[in-house]
Amino acid sequence: MLEQSLFVNGHFHTNGRDRSTPAAVLVRGEKIVAMGTAEELRQHTTGKIEVIDLGGSTVIPGLTDAHIHTANLAREMAAVDLRGTANVEQALEKIRDFAAGLTPGAWIFGGRWDFNSWTVPIQPNRQALDAVTSGHPAALPSVDGHTVWANTAALRAVGITAKTPDPVGGEILRDSFGEPTGILRETAHDALSAIMHSASAGDLRGQLKSAQEFLLSVGLTGVHDFDGEECLTAYKDLQASDELKLRVYKSIPAEALEQAISEGRTTGSGTPWLRTGPVKLFSDGALGSHTCHVSEPFPGESGNLGIEVMPFDDLLRLVRRAAGAGIAVATHAIGDRANHLVLNAYEHLSNHPLEASKQTPGSRQLRHRIEHTQHLLPEDVTRLARLGVIPSMQPTHCTSDYPLVSTLLAGRNVASYAWRSLTDAGAILAFGSDAPVEGPNPLHGIHAALTRQDKNNKPDGGWQPAQRLTLSEAIAGFTSGAAHASGEEAIKGRIEPGMLADFTVLAQDPFKVCEKDVRDLPVEATVVGGKVRYRKDA
Repeated sequence: MLEQSLFVNGHFHTNGRDRSTPAAVLVRGEKIVAMGTAEELRQHTTGKIEVIDLGGSTVIPGLTDAHIHTANLAREMAAVDLRGTANVEQALEKIRDFAAGLTPGAWIFGGRWDFNSWTVPIQPNRQALDAVTSGHPAALPSVDGHTVWANTAALRAVGITAKTPDPVGGEILRDSFGEPTGILRETAHDALSAIMHSASAGDLRGQLKSAQEFLLSVGLTGVHDFDGEECLTAYKDLQASDELKLRVYKSIPAEALEQAISEGRTTGSGTPWLRTGPVKLFSDGALGSHTCHVSEPFPGESGNLGIEVMPFDDLLRLVRRAAGAGIAVATHAIGDRANHLVLNAYEHLSNHPLEASKQTPGSRQLRHRIEHTQHLLPEDVTRLARLGVIPSMQPTHCTSDYPLVSTLLAGRNVASYAWRSLTDAGAILAFGSDAPVEGPNPLHGIHAALTRQDKNNKPDGGWQPAQRLTLSEAIAGFTSGAAHASGEEAIKGRIEPGMLADFTVLAQDPFKVCEKDVRDLPVEATVVGGKVRYRKDA
């Protein structure tokens, strides 16, 4: 007999069609079977039942992070953290202290430095890193992950010298003598990234097991993960040992596409706990690294339109290859030109259907996505909605980056973080965090979408406030919108009979507090599959 649980003394915001707010929910196995009052539901139960008193807390559908790098997050929880450093000197001091505690030969990973926010915004170099790393190889991604600061030992480990040419879609910064400075952009740091994702970074299975406890504590019941195949293997191990507590929609890296096809993986296949997601492609870089692909040069950088990481012909070929095998496509695009080209590829697929011999069941219904969708040409807002493309966006990117956007993209006719415009055009937004680039707390993202303000409630009135969303719309981005993006709207994103019993339990009702207080609402409990996976103070 399936286990039964009766959740009572709650205030449930169902996100359902009837907008009801029941006080109790009955769960059998992993699914909701009935809602109403505790008295009503008790009359319709037989056999053993566990009663869970929610103590008057507010319950919303389980929150899903629709764009996160859980392996990177898990690994960086024990790595050097350079966020918030005011200058390169502070960053180097932190690295020196971290290196002092390492065993001989260990790599130094972590990073997340942001030269744009330093008092003297100059990119660092390998010589400065050499002076504080005591011979340890060091590879430190920038805050956006699109640039890596490496020391001499790390460059030697992957064979990067003055004679190494820039790869397609990447750049090795060089000094006046042609020597690498230690700054590697986009595909130029692929070899170092491979080491960051190897056993050199520790036991990923154990790291993910610990990280999921943290993710549960901030109210997440599921994730759309965009890390590599080693992450998939670790999640499979956790699932096999019944230690997986979060639902995982696992993407396929571009380099593993052919392997995935040969194994018969298709988007949506798997179990309710671990399902195959889209293939992840890259169109451009990031704004902070000055590598996102834009239509006009960056100020003071004549000729720099960013980096087209994947030439359009290659992008189109891979989009068609994946779709023909029943795999949806999620393409990273930040700059307006990158977003335009990705939409061109998706529109080409729409206008030139795959040959019948190349189609798999469901391939025409695949939901393609653009990851980040940060800066759009105005005409591409409606085009994206018309094509049914999912704008997979991260609200806290807006509130972290608006000073940089105001400087680097000032005066351009672009729609930046255009949540309201996209929603009004009919697009269904899916929200995430891009952790560890940003913190993974979904309430921070809901607050950002609601206010267009950062943690200090700046700027006053919100940045470009016309693009704000309502609270219901902001929550939907992390619930029904995320479920739509993964093709799971029939079982996730709402609290209704027949849906999975995934809930986020909050100490206060977000609809009854000041907007500024939504960001720091305490999570009382997180329920996944009808079981309490996290409870505050438990």
